[in-house]
Amino acid sequence: MSAPRQSEDAAATAESLITALHIGAGSVSMMVAERTADGGLKPVDFLEQPAPLARDIFRAASVSLSTTERVVSIIRGYQKTLAELGMDPHGITRAAATNILSEARNHETVINRIRVACGVKVGTIDDGEMTRLIYLKTRRRLQHLPAMRKDTTLVVHVGPGNTRALLFENGRITRYTSYRLGTHRTREAVEASHSEGTALLRVIREHAFGNLAQMRFDYSDVKIDGLVLIGYEVQSVAVPLTRGSSVCPLKTLRQFTAEAAGMSDVELVKRFHLDYQTAEALLPALEINLAVAETLKLDDVHIPTSDYEQGLLHDLLVSRELSGAFTEDVLRSARILAGRYQSDPGHGEHVGNLCARFFSELADLHQLTPHDALLLQVAAILHEVGTYVSPRAHHKHSEYLILNSEVFGLDRNDVAIVAQVARYHRHAVPLLDHPGYAALGIDDRIRVCKLAALLRVADALERTHAQRVSQIEFHRENGKLRLRLAGLADAAVERLAMASKADLFEQVFGLSVVIDEDS
Repeated sequence: MSAPRQSEDAAATAESLITALHIGAGSVSMMVAERTADGGLKPVDFLEQPAPLARDIFRAASVSLSTTERVVSIIRGYQKTLAELGMDPHGITRAAATNILSEARNHETVINRIRVACGVKVGTIDDGEMTRLIYLKTRRRLQHLPAMRKDTTLVVHVGPGNTRALLFENGRITRYTSYRLGTHRTREAVEASHSEGTALLRVIREHAFGNLAQMRFDYSDVKIDGLVLIGYEVQSVAVPLTRGSSVCPLKTLRQFTAEAAGMSDVELVKRFHLDYQTAEALLPALEINLAVAETLKLDDVHIPTSDYEQGLLHDLLVSRELSGAFTEDVLRSARILAGRYQSDPGHGEHVGNLCARFFSELADLHQLTPHDALLLQVAAILHEVGTYVSPRAHHKHSEYLILNSEVFGLDRNDVAIVAQVARYHRHAVPLLDHPGYAALGIDDRIRVCKLAALLRVADALERTHAQRVSQIEFHRENGKLRLRLAGLADAAVERLAMASKADLFEQVFGLSVVIDEDS
């Protein structure tokens, strides 16, 4: 009797496990984790093997066949591990590739090869999600730093292809910037110089000069109290740099960088227990981070001693579940963008509040997620930014401006959805004749229709831009959604606006919208 019971226990355990796969710049890694009672994640297994993806991309602008097959072989090996754990080897919860893969001419070929050979659908991390992952790492790992809680702290992530900076003031993000400067990108760019030692450091610094000057300008208006450095390479040597704490004096970083410049890649591998891909990118990582600290005139830096890759895999599993402070930071970024285009802040906020009411009251109808609610709020804040270009056809201008902007924490697909929802806040309903709408997948087109329907009815109630509607009572009966506007004796303007804007709502949800005045 005990054997069947053990099988049932093993099956139950396997069902509670989730997996994250990351095809990174220099390695392929996988984490198996278990959901805890409090909703957190407990790592069960971690696997990592090197693969020279970044070297191929920045040297030849494509991923070689041998590297592609190396990645396939690694993933197949990981799938055998999953099978041994009683898990579906093809049921990986989240599979993602480094954002630099999109720079390879044959990136679709690589992704298709993995899907055919391994049965795994891999998505590429875009700049929006990468910023979100950096935010997650910062919030989770670095809250113990006094500077993160009360001062002005710049978090800099020097990645394989790009460097990103997030400015935190009193523990909240207020700005972020991105630069085309990375460890592997720099390594390949300076390779042709054939420089060594301190001469190589000078070449790296010269290569980074333009981006460093831009960063200095971008943050010249704030006094930065602390600098936090994160990244695969710099965190791989964090322990000797910080001697077990999180603080590294700039003098120590400068001396360490000079010593590393005198070592060969083989010596770096042996000394710091690195793989060759990491060793190749270590010197650019150290020199770029040192240059950033010197540019900002700081005496010391903070470097987390936690494992970078394991943290990234953890965050890949939870980055789409963010709420709370993250939501507020996303909305703050949207408000900053709206202000840049001189959009009426009171109108956008009030429409957003009305959208939240509709979203909550009609949850059983739309069956959307909290993340969709966030996208609706962002669209409400930004829906009239197009008036900056012209009041005429401003919904189309709004679509264009949003599509060509960044909103902190939103990936490009999120931004595309927000742009379409804003585009349909007035006039025509979504049609496949419209290129932006047609470019979305069917599930996202349905999301746009639902969110735009909610935005249109909320915007109709704020037709006067005077925040006249503050209280709404909802009643559903006989195919109608009846809205009683408490405290509003004359709703003629709102009723007229609703007549032209509630068409999409009725098409999507099957309810006509009727406004009842307060009696």
